[in-house]
Amino acid sequence: MSISRFVFTLAIACLEVVLHAAVPTELTAALAAFRQDPPPGWSYTQTISSDGKSTVERCDAARPEFARWTLVQKDGRSPNEEEARTYRETRTQRSRAGTAPRLAEQLDLNTARFVSQDDARATYECRLKPADSGDRTAEHLLATVIVHRPTGSIERVVLASTGAFRPAIGVEITSLRTTLDYDPPAAGRPALPRGMETRLRGTAFWFKSLNADMTLTFTEYLRAALPRSSGP
Repeated sequence: MSISRFVFTLAIACLEVVLHAAVPTELTAALAAFRQDPPPGWSYTQTISSDGKSTVERCDAARPEFARWTLVQKDGRSPNEEEARTYRETRTQRSRAGTAPRLAEQLDLNTARFVSQDDARATYECRLKPADSGDRTAEHLLATVIVHRPTGSIERVVLASTGAFRPAIGVEITSLRTTLDYDPPAAGRPALPRGMETRLRGTAFWFKSLNADMTLTFTEYLRAALPRSSGP
């Protein structure tokens, strides 16, 4: 190996070490304890609003997995029998379908960059890794992560597009932004999701609008009274 090639290889190796060492400890510690969804053992009400429609659901963590969800309201009214039945069937299928990619695993911490901080919060930015081989969106997003410093927990995550992009043939996304908010742990309870907002602007095949806004809120948290296992 020539001296110049040896020096170049050594420089690349040193750069990789520096980048790895530069991953903020505060951020990695917060992400290690981060849970994207409501924690096990907690019941809650979930409200989804989008395009003038709304759904209110209740999750009862004390019930068996496939019977935890109840449709409370649909578009501001109580659901009829057919709607309740369809909801139960759909929920059961969703439970069997498995879990979505975990956000914390998609954050590319080797690209993490410190933005700002004060006594209460620290803000970082990083890129996203593809969720799978077919993911054509992640490379166009930038994640902003806000750490609540007194508790070392994640308080907000913003995923925003860095410009217009085409994730599929005939589809153009001009802007995409998702904000996830969390209440820091307090008074003996863990950190809890508070809500999520998504704003999408784009077109399909040049004329069909893909514009959409969705809001998801979590309320009425209650630690579930789980049944005790029977002893000998």
